[in-house]
Amino acid sequence: MKGNMEERAQSLALYIIENRATVRTAAQKFSISKSTVHKDLSERLPAFNRPLYLQVKQVLDENKAERHIRGGIATRRKYKGE
Repeated sequence: MKGNMEERAQSLALYIIENRATVRTAAQKFSISKSTVHKDLSERLPAFNRPLYLQVKQVLDENKAERHIRGGIATRRKYKGE
C-alpha cells in the first residue's frame, strides 16, 4: 500500500469513516506510521478529494474531542487489573 499516495490517502479516509477508527488503529491496519496517516489525510487528501476530506475531518474531530475520555478508561483498566 506504499505505492500511490493518493490511493492510500483515499483508502485511509474510507477506512476511518466506515469504522469510526482512530488514527492509531488506521496506522496499525495499513502498517504505516501515525505521522503518515496525518500527512495523507491533512495535506494530500484535500488536494484531490475535498468532500472526502471534510467527511474524515468530522470523524477525526470527534475522536480528538473524546480522547481524554478513552485515556481515563484505559488508566482505570490498567490500575484495576483488567
